[in-house]
Amino acid sequence: MRNPADDSIITEEVHCAGEEDVNDAVAAAKAAFKGTWSKMASSERQKIMLKLADLLDENGDALMKLESIAMGQPTALGSRFGAYLGATVRYYAGWCDKLPGEMQPEDGDGLYKLIRYEPMGVCAGIAAWNATLIFLCFKAMPAIAAGNTFIFKSSEKSPLGSLAFGELIKKAGFPPGVINIISGPGSTGALLASHMEIKKISYTGSVAAGRKVQIAATNSNLKRVTLELGGKSPSIIFPDADIENALTQSSQNFLINSGQVCVAATRIFVHEEIAEKFIQGLKARFEMFKGTMGDPLAKETFLGPLADKVQTERVQAFFDQGKKDGVEFLTGGNINGNYVDPTIMKNPPLDSSVWKQEIFGPALGIRTFKTEEEAIELANDTTYGLSACVYTSDIARALRVSAQLESGTVAVNSSFFPGITVPFGGWKESGNGGREGGYAGIKSYLEAKTITINMNVGPK
Repeated sequence: MRNPADDSIITEEVHCAGEEDVNDAVAAAKAAFKGTWSKMASSERQKIMLKLADLLDENGDALMKLESIAMGQPTALGSRFGAYLGATVRYYAGWCDKLPGEMQPEDGDGLYKLIRYEPMGVCAGIAAWNATLIFLCFKAMPAIAAGNTFIFKSSEKSPLGSLAFGELIKKAGFPPGVINIISGPGSTGALLASHMEIKKISYTGSVAAGRKVQIAATNSNLKRVTLELGGKSPSIIFPDADIENALTQSSQNFLINSGQVCVAATRIFVHEEIAEKFIQGLKARFEMFKGTMGDPLAKETFLGPLADKVQTERVQAFFDQGKKDGVEFLTGGNINGNYVDPTIMKNPPLDSSVWKQEIFGPALGIRTFKTEEEAIELANDTTYGLSACVYTSDIARALRVSAQLESGTVAVNSSFFPGITVPFGGWKESGNGGREGGYAGIKSYLEAKTITINMNVGPK
């Protein structure tokens, strides 16, 4: 592993799990499920999870520092992400004893109907590298709260934090095998997706890799799959919007994690009446934030490097193609090492790669619109549908436009960030197979079982 800030070697000792390791993890998870975990009283599962939440609160900064070293996430952002971990575990611990079934009374057919919701068994999760520990909590915690056991695979780009997370799992008192953590490249993920004894897999990452996970799951045991994939999110700024707020959300909040965020609003549509003022204001802010670029471990750093050389080369290829397509770079477009200047591209052609494809860096495109209908049509003209933003002071317009956007999430007068208590996922090629977050997250790890009771049989 190399530190993306200076390309120095961090370690050469992270183990990449192969077939034997995956089989061992599955065997351990299966034994734990059939043994103590699924049979444990929900209140006891809850106690262990709450202990883990406390440990995460105590160790969050140390865990996130490992993420900074591995993939360049500034510690200023890491402290916010670290606080998110314990809160997520605590939320799902609260569901342990609140998962009721259903009952439908006899309705002339002589049958009472009971619906039970039962754990599936061994489940797995594969995470992207940009927010590994948040993904770990979003995937594993609802699964184990529901009584399942879990195998989590981090990206080979960011394994350090999740490996340290494993020590806290042991300290919290989880029985062996309840949560298993492995690391490795795509080939390790393929072993999980195709394993015959894994009942459900949740994947966060690119569309291309998500397709492979879906195919492997289908070709093996038809395991359940949740996919949270890429985004090319639109942001629509109407003339009655609070311009200062829209500028803050489109600059400071957009540039979080150097733009390596799946929900980042990378396509901005600004009404022609306010376009000149907005574009100049955004350009000034992007250039200001260029001065906050530096060592991700320094407290004053806001913009760190991209995750690694591969990701930097990907962004460079987009910039090179954009210049060939005649795209106007209003600011940015420069790369030094793994550091990318905040970049604004004005009026990219609608068929250009920088406009249509996910760049995953501190770069966005901006175009103008005349009417609400035009803005909606342009916003929906994408294969993605993960997130969207609407800026307006007219609540009726906000609701009307939100309803017409083809997106799993919509933020009004703010940028979007996934919440613990609400569903998160995408439409179209941004997602498939259920949601993470909130009650929807835990229900995706439960199997429904209908039991009918014939009330016409038995003693009279």
